Amino acid sequence: MRRIVAAIAGFALIIGLVGCSSANSNTPECTPLASSGSVVDSVKVEGSFGEIPTATFPTPLKATKTERKILLEGDGAPALPGGAVAVDFTLYNGETGELIGQTSYDGTDLQTTTLSENTLVSGLIATLQCANAGSQIVSVIAPSDLLDPNGNTIGDLGENTSIVVIADLVSTSLARASGKSQPSPDGMPTVVLDANGVPGITVPKTAPPTKLETAVLIKGDGPVVSAGASVTVHYTGVLWSDGTVFDSSWPRNTPATFSLDGVVPGFAQAIEGQTVGSQILAVIPPELAYGDQDNGTIPPGSTLVFVIDILGTTK
Repeated sequence: MRRIVAAIAGFALIIGLVGCSSANSNTPECTPLASSGSVVDSVKVEGSFGEIPTATFPTPLKATKTERKILLEGDGAPALPGGAVAVDFTLYNGETGELIGQTSYDGTDLQTTTLSENTLVSGLIATLQCANAGSQIVSVIAPSDLLDPNGNTIGDLGENTSIVVIADLVSTSLARASGKSQPSPDGMPTVVLDANGVPGITVPKTAPPTKLETAVLIKGDGPVVSAGASVTVHYTGVLWSDGTVFDSSWPRNTPATFSLDGVVPGFAQAIEGQTVGSQILAVIPPELAYGDQDNGTIPPGSTLVFVIDILGTTK
């Protein structure tokens, strides 16, 4: 079970278990999708935030709509639609009271995903949306909110089975850069955003710069990214030579979270000292990227162009 829990992500969060940060002042309003009620009130939880919890409740426990209750209110930024979250989960079968599975609550299998119908069933979105980072939440998810995108029952759950969830919302991030737009410097690549904030990048037909060049396209007012910090970002990278996209987090519908110690030096230097909520344009010369080595679809000696939305950071 622990191995399966460690591998779960997105829809597999429910499938796999059954089968076995900070935002800024520009954070938009958030509308909760579930509220408390008599069903979730019947669930008694022992264990505080950061501890492996246990729950007791009368069986069979059935919910006609998803209900949630905040057991401990965190003081972090809220979980926003489309934003990334990192969560520890414990799940029970509401029909039988049996433990379905849980993460280890020691950080080794913390689940990072996005509040999006592309990645989570609607009941889990309702469990987490608008809760603050640092919150402990209990919910009872109705069967109708446990269906996959095709309307099918997930895993081997019965079609009338509810799920009891205890969730520790460890961290949250923005869904996209959120701040004040800044003018783009002359000679830099042109960036155009679609309605969802996904960048399109046009590289000028000139020789690339020989030093790291950066520009702040959107200035956020969140926390400052420190050297070696862990960051959550959306990004798109293209080659200066022909504008080919070699990597992007946007099509995956999930921001990337990593330590700045684990990326190429130019990427880290481009966002160190910048603020959460900002969008950064970075042109990285080969010596601060992959040098004379190829890397996947990146040829040797390539100058790289990144557009980076800084969505969250932890030290």
